[in-house]
Amino acid sequence: MTRGLFITFEGGDGSGKSTQLSLLVSWLEQLGRTVVTTREPGGTPLGEELREIVLHSRGHITPKSEALIYAADRAHHIATKVRPAIERGDIVVQDRYLDSSVAYQGVGRDLGADDIRRVSMWATDGLLPDLTVLLDLEETLGRERLDTARTRFDRLESEEQEFHSRVRAAYLALAAAEPERFLVLDATRAREDLAGEIRSRVATLLS
Repeated sequence: MTRGLFITFEGGDGSGKSTQLSLLVSWLEQLGRTVVTTREPGGTPLGEELREIVLHSRGHITPKSEALIYAADRAHHIATKVRPAIERGDIVVQDRYLDSSVAYQGVGRDLGADDIRRVSMWATDGLLPDLTVLLDLEETLGRERLDTARTRFDRLESEEQEFHSRVRAAYLALAAAEPERFLVLDATRAREDLAGEIRSRVATLLS
């Protein structure tokens, strides 16, 4: 059986990940491909419970605890949903993965990018995406988009601008270190232009 693909979407809050993910999934399904759409945290029933704790809990969560909750969700999610789908030949398209933890907890929370990456690699038995789409957006623009779209913000979205500046810089550093895995796109570009470039890159993986 042919191995499937693992595609992840990354970027700061308000960068348009959900929109581009949905457009890619629709295109893949039109091609007749079986697609599993998921997210972290929250891609499984256990993940949904962990998501509520880590993003919406009113009590204080220490940075290390936060990082380990994400890792616990990731370990379960990959083992029970993502890896089985890839092994049966499906295409997994996922909103956020380990690069989010490296950027948000490793750099944003100052826990150490290398340490957070090691934890995630251990939790997932070393699974990396075939493609990671990074939608890059200046953090103040991301906040403006969020302010327009919603009235409730989760624990990470509510952080100060400096936090989100560190996260953005971390993402760009990750992409520079692994250019063969990342597709970095300017999130201010037109939606259809972005979708077309993503489809073009994914088409090379399908050929």
